[in-house]
Amino acid sequence: MVCAEKVPALPLPLIAPYSPQPTGPFRSLDEKRISFSIKNGTNFVFFMKTFPFLPALVLPLISGFSAQAQVAITSFGKNGELTFEDTSPIPYASYRVEWSSDLQSWLRDMQSLKHIASDGILTTVNVPMFYRVVREDLVAPLPSATDDTDYIDGGNIDAAKSALGKHLFYDKVLSGNRNISCATCHHNFAFTADGLSLSLGEGASGLGKLRRPLEVTDPDSVPERVPRNAPHIWNIGALEFSLMFWDGRVAADYDEQTGLFSFTSPAGNDLLATLENAVAVQAMFPVTSGTEMAGQAGENEIADLAGDLPALWEALASRLRAIPEYVSQFQTAFDDVDSAQDITFAHAANAIAAYEMQVGRADNSPFDRYLRGDEGNLNDRELSGLRLFYGKANCASCHSGKFQTDHSFRAIAMPQLGPGKGDGDSGHEDFGRFRVTGLEEDKFRFRVPSLRNIALTAPYGHSGAYDTLEAVVHHHLDPVASYDNYDRSQTVLPSRSDLDALDFLVMDSTDVDVGGKTASDRIKEANELPSVSLTEEEISDLIAFLQALTDPGSVDLRSIAPMTVPSGLPVAD
Repeated sequence: MVCAEKVPALPLPLIAPYSPQPTGPFRSLDEKRISFSIKNGTNFVFFMKTFPFLPALVLPLISGFSAQAQVAITSFGKNGELTFEDTSPIPYASYRVEWSSDLQSWLRDMQSLKHIASDGILTTVNVPMFYRVVREDLVAPLPSATDDTDYIDGGNIDAAKSALGKHLFYDKVLSGNRNISCATCHHNFAFTADGLSLSLGEGASGLGKLRRPLEVTDPDSVPERVPRNAPHIWNIGALEFSLMFWDGRVAADYDEQTGLFSFTSPAGNDLLATLENAVAVQAMFPVTSGTEMAGQAGENEIADLAGDLPALWEALASRLRAIPEYVSQFQTAFDDVDSAQDITFAHAANAIAAYEMQVGRADNSPFDRYLRGDEGNLNDRELSGLRLFYGKANCASCHSGKFQTDHSFRAIAMPQLGPGKGDGDSGHEDFGRFRVTGLEEDKFRFRVPSLRNIALTAPYGHSGAYDTLEAVVHHHLDPVASYDNYDRSQTVLPSRSDLDALDFLVMDSTDVDVGGKTASDRIKEANELPSVSLTEEEISDLIAFLQALTDPGSVDLRSIAPMTVPSGLPVAD
């Protein structure tokens, strides 16, 4: 049995209760005593001690139990320090102190002592008389640390190919009207994304949050927002990233025997040969989108070829063949390019992929270093968040693996913003993975993103519905309630009246289908995430862990953009 000793008697009420924090595995708790701040600045202190005349009762009464093993308190020191032993330890488990005044109700903190006021008469307070230590095991295992073998070609990126890809990535020559580049929506100043909920493609000006649509009266103005959030490119050069786009419409199958890929894509049999990986296949398609880079029919020769992908890609390759500096770079980067006529857009896509894979590698975060054995890289809050992420918060049920994604597709009731993808009766819904598979169960499912550098890449979700980590974490804890109480100020959508009119069309629609359900009803019913209850302190710790997934080498990317490109077109907007 354990008792508490008061020294000395002090006035109430109590404020700012102290909560014991769990320590790391197999270590004694550091706290020597449990104390409370009092309004007058003095302290009310509980010292823990055992009754020496009841030694046989100590362990049975103060031992804590988990589902798998007993955690025994072995001793209390003269200053109140607590020592415990786990008889069958589990790696990465955490421990917490709980207390009780009656051995029936066990509390994790001193919340029951809050809001106690003395009105001048005797006041009774339940004090912590019994203590136990409880182990919290991880629900999902921690991943192993990344290394070069996790990446395409062992992480060895051809320098000449990447240098060519860098120029192509920032060169507006690949857009129909020569007014937008790949980097416009995946810019180094916005950590390889653009900082907008939904991108503004060709027909707008500026970068990142400062990008604005041209006036609707301008013949080159953007007709609509890009229907989905621009994804970042972090670690897409890893072998496991075999699915591209939010709906996975580009897929790669890697043959370990031959070291070669085979692909499926919207181009079907029209996809050009000699593409080297899924990243290169993905790079073939933004240039074909009227909203993103090609422009509208009648504006340029690229947009006019939108229905003929091989011809469109050939027209872009023809532009590159006419630029001597590009011809020289292609000849240096590719063994099968001897002259300008050998250049295809597949070569350009392979070069862009090489650059993206090089600049996008981000696997030296504090969490990475922790996994490699340097445990000092995570502080107490980050470790607490780690245990929540891989434990009761259940994040790792989807965000597992080395890059915090299982590459699956899940429906999580993410608010639908913008023009949509032409789905539903209104044509403004986005059915996600269903658009690829045609399976009813895939409606409203979207790819589970990697969480590497997640603190840098807001807004979040396929529609960019949440602009802060705290908001998107809250959404994951209770998606349906979050949808119903969506804060529209979270959106980052540069305004123009005709674009604004579509932004919340789906969420505001009261039209019902034959089953009497609105679009919002269908989105919420498709939700697959169970609700999870966390305290605000736990949410704060979870966010601290997410921030520990940031590679410091990704924070300052100012130097990676070229000052000029071979076409002579301006790099800056």
